[in-house]
Amino acid sequence: MKTAAALLLLVLAACESMPPGSISDSLGRGPGEQTGAVTPAQQSQGALLQASPEYLIGPLDELNIFVWRAPELSGDVTVRPDGRISTPLVQDMQAAGKSPTRLAVDLQRQLSEYVRNPEVTVSVKKFSSTFDQQVRVLGEAQRPVALPYQAGMTVLDVMVAVGGLTEFAAGNKAVLIRGQGENKLSYRLYLDDLMRRADVKANVPVLPGDVILIPESIF
Repeated sequence: MKTAAALLLLVLAACESMPPGSISDSLGRGPGEQTGAVTPAQQSQGALLQASPEYLIGPLDELNIFVWRAPELSGDVTVRPDGRISTPLVQDMQAAGKSPTRLAVDLQRQLSEYVRNPEVTVSVKKFSSTFDQQVRVLGEAQRPVALPYQAGMTVLDVMVAVGGLTEFAAGNKAVLIRGQGENKLSYRLYLDDLMRRADVKANVPVLPGDVILIPESIF
């Protein structure tokens, strides 16, 4: 337990040493201090919303493809392990790595050879639970686990799923890590405000692959 806590503190220390701008509220003050019109929680929410890229389809995702006025071309399809899909009139199209919007455009282009002015909408009905499609919670949560990502998932959804904070959690020092390598960014979370003070402004969206680190309070 002590080893895990030490590793968590090292990760958080590394986050604090990242370049300016990598942590959304690096200039924000703590709760209760004067920060002007914008609170640290609102700064965090705004930065996360701006940093949220489009979801990219992955292998084994279940998609709904809707072609307007063409029910015979519409339906559900599962992305194969090789990342491709097949639908009526479209065979072996690459889907993995594309956003639903991009895939819809590609399907429209292909279907235009057979249908006049096709209008296609693609939505993800079920997300695969592969490693990069999970949201992981580490540290002072009641049940630190990896959760399958679901459409529209927020930090509040994640915290409810893991049973909330422990009594020793420093919730307002929690960090959300997003991305990998040179594209990795971290954002301050205000979980005490969200879970213990019911401040919904501290609720922010999560994306597949996000990691939430919750440190222990140091008395």
